[in-house]
Amino acid sequence: MAFRLRAAGLWTPSLMLLLGLLAGATTWADDVAPRHLRVIWRAAPATEAVVAWTTDTAGTQHQLRYKAEDAEEWTSVASDPALQFEGTLADRPAPFVQSVKLTELQPATKYQIVCESDGQSSDEFYFLTAPDDDRPIALLFGGDSRSGIDARKQVNRMMAQMVAEQSVTGRPEILALAHGGDFIVNGTNLEQWLVWLDNHELTTGSDGRLLPIVAARGNHDMGPIFNQVFVFPDGDENYYALNLNGQARLATLNTETSTAGNQRDWLESELAANRWNNRWYLCQYHKPAFPAVKVPSGALTNWVPLFEQFAIDLACEADGHVIKRTPPIKEMSVNPDGVVYIGEGGLGVGQRSPKTRRWYLQDTADACGAAHHVHLLTFDDEQLDCRVIELGGEVFDQFTLEPREAPRTTAASE
Repeated sequence: MAFRLRAAGLWTPSLMLLLGLLAGATTWADDVAPRHLRVIWRAAPATEAVVAWTTDTAGTQHQLRYKAEDAEEWTSVASDPALQFEGTLADRPAPFVQSVKLTELQPATKYQIVCESDGQSSDEFYFLTAPDDDRPIALLFGGDSRSGIDARKQVNRMMAQMVAEQSVTGRPEILALAHGGDFIVNGTNLEQWLVWLDNHELTTGSDGRLLPIVAARGNHDMGPIFNQVFVFPDGDENYYALNLNGQARLATLNTETSTAGNQRDWLESELAANRWNNRWYLCQYHKPAFPAVKVPSGALTNWVPLFEQFAIDLACEADGHVIKRTPPIKEMSVNPDGVVYIGEGGLGVGQRSPKTRRWYLQDTADACGAAHHVHLLTFDDEQLDCRVIELGGEVFDQFTLEPREAPRTTAASE
């Protein structure tokens, strides 16, 4: 599959920004010019979004101007208090995070945004809110962008092309990137995070479209900077759930805190309340329950029984640096009523060889491999289509899942 970007009529960033992105280098203006614009989804993306940006200095006045595409007037919202990144840099003070939480947005709507800091404005960008109805939608999933910066930038460019291709061909819109963790090598290294933010700008479309992030924490993402980059509350444990449309729900879990206790209890309550209100339910997290390279994480003991009890459709894993797909698994055996596990991270990190002799990979050995990649997940009322897209646009693996029937004992079936 080849992804080609139609150039006619597309927005072009300023020359300075474009040259900076092509060079892939961190640029510093020592002022409050907004950069690193990002949209973060945490709760209800049909009506809410967090917009964040970086400034080199604290500044005094920051705001976001936004409007729906068909609106005549812009709305201005003051940012939350500036937050200085934790961590140190060799030759300059740590920069600052500016952020605004937007609420009461319209579902399935294009929102134009401009970030302003002390009178300096960003270019105009836009993002799409999620629909709240049952229309087909698509999602990118991947993990492990922590090293291999050249490959990371290539994958980011490919994702921007994929988003544009879906849009211009009338296929279901790619709404967001679910990132399964290990954004950088050392989560306490601020310089690495700033380079990642520089590189993430390559996912921005040539027409100014921003790709929202649904972020999971990986084992390399230790420390407070993760919460600052993605504007989580201080000390947040980074597990949450959101609807991608009216019938597809994604839970993001955290293998870097206890997988038992409060998190397991939250997952059980979340699934009991929401699994059978949605046709499709998937979970993303970092360390695998059924790894292709490493040993199982606590997800195997604490989450898999819940995945099976509530019959989730797909578990999206990272950490292994391979391409992996298991057959459906239930009660530690291959079972057509079980859960499929995919992964395991190819957004830039060097790839390993999957151990396909493991019992849960023998039947799907041809769907396992080693290549930089991202998963394209497409949801409609008849099937969930999953494609592994390699760098360069080729489809390495493809499979589909059909909707499950809700158990008769649930309230949803009565």
